[in-house]
Amino acid sequence: MISICIIVKNEEKLIERCLKSLLPLGYEIIVVDTGSTDKTKDTATKYTDKVYDYIWQDDFAAARNFAISKASNDFVLMIDSDEILCSYDKKDLEALVTKYPDGIGRVMIIDEYKRGNDKFTSSSRVSRLFSKKIYHYQGRIHEQIVPIESGIKAGIIYDLPLYVNHSGYDGDLEKRRKKTDRNIKLLLRELEEKGDDPYVLYQLGKSYYMQEDYLNACKAFDKALYFDLDPKLEYVQDMVESYGYTLLNTRQYDTALQLLGVYDEFAVNADFVFLMGLIYMNNAMFTEAIGEFLKATKMNIYKTEGVNSYRAYYNIGVIYECLGVIDKAKTYYKKCGNYDPALNRLRSMN
Repeated sequence: MISICIIVKNEEKLIERCLKSLLPLGYEIIVVDTGSTDKTKDTATKYTDKVYDYIWQDDFAAARNFAISKASNDFVLMIDSDEILCSYDKKDLEALVTKYPDGIGRVMIIDEYKRGNDKFTSSSRVSRLFSKKIYHYQGRIHEQIVPIESGIKAGIIYDLPLYVNHSGYDGDLEKRRKKTDRNIKLLLRELEEKGDDPYVLYQLGKSYYMQEDYLNACKAFDKALYFDLDPKLEYVQDMVESYGYTLLNTRQYDTALQLLGVYDEFAVNADFVFLMGLIYMNNAMFTEAIGEFLKATKMNIYKTEGVNSYRAYYNIGVIYECLGVIDKAKTYYKKCGNYDPALNRLRSMN
């Protein structure tokens, strides 16, 4: 019923964990190697006999479409080599595919990574499962699933009972730069060939952001936000939030306050409300900041773990400590549970 497709290159350290996690599904696995010089292919052949070579053309969509062409089944599930299937419900998965044969299924991607001494966990839904008779990939990098026939409207987007751990955002700055240098090169080429596109500019900004090149990230986001965008699109919501953080990281605190102009459209999740709390906080508007952090704690929709709980409480504690209201600071630090920065502040205050 379903074929799993993976494109790889020099992923011998990751591919085995990825493939091993997929075996319980019992689906056909297609692995397309784009020029590995390590033991990636040897490892892949231990888990599937469907391993193919593909000459890399600086085009992720072309490589994914080649993998799709090798699938025996009509429905394909795209997985990346740095992902590990951690939870699934096969019966419900197949029922959904049967119910929405013209639709596109989204997998829950869970990212766990460190920045400095802080640990982050974020989650987002990503389109990954579809009929190869109806859809294919388009775009040199950060490719998107689109109907094969032009003018045909895509079917319903639905959520799959598939949860995947992704390790691509982890690692030190040097490791992240190596990965994103390639992405930036391809994204700039895409923009040069096809002109400005808000989604490509968004991905360019995210690549610069991952490199901690916040000035260039800010320029890319700024250019993308000139377009007339639908605030309901997940990438647009993420771009606005990422733009806010680039402004904070470049100390453009006054400019960041301009996000108040789109507050009603984007304050639909705790992530944006938490961000506004940080913006107020960096502008020394402490009463407003506390109000936003408290509002975030009452929201159930979020991407980054803690923005509607311990991270919000921690920042309230920091504000009260800076204001010299020690009792309230301790109260909010204690609300953070086992969050290390809060525990460190409590130890310091005691």
